[in-house]
Amino acid sequence: MNRRDFLSLVGVGFIATSLPVAIAACSPDNQGDSSATSGDEAWKKVGSTADLDSKGQLLAKNSPVGIVLVVGKSEDSNLTAVNPKCTHAGCTVGWEADSKKFVCPCHGSEFGIDGKVTKGPATKPIPSYLAKVEGDAVLVKKG
Repeated sequence: MNRRDFLSLVGVGFIATSLPVAIAACSPDNQGDSSATSGDEAWKKVGSTADLDSKGQLLAKNSPVGIVLVVGKSEDSNLTAVNPKCTHAGCTVGWEADSKKFVCPCHGSEFGIDGKVTKGPATKPIPSYLAKVEGDAVLVKKG
């Protein structure tokens, strides 16, 4: 076998073994959404009511659904939960309770309580979750 044939075989082998990884990385379930996990339909605990009530918000960086920011008080019937990763540059948005909006510290994008863009440069909404309290646990699931 000459050098050209050998390099051709190695190149084809590399492409063949890399193709499944490339396809998986490009699938819609993995497009930068760290909340994509198996069993998304079930409610997942992201923190405690004590943590939520102490600041009026709960940032869970390593929850079962990925990073999630829950805002409100445990006695509220309408908690808000979002993936706080800005859809413009990936910075973590913060909650401004007085103006009831999420604000990105990097480039000033603003999102309403429903996650929709109210001020750019972001053009896509931040993902939101359903949220509820059971006992002393704050739970979320995809909506």
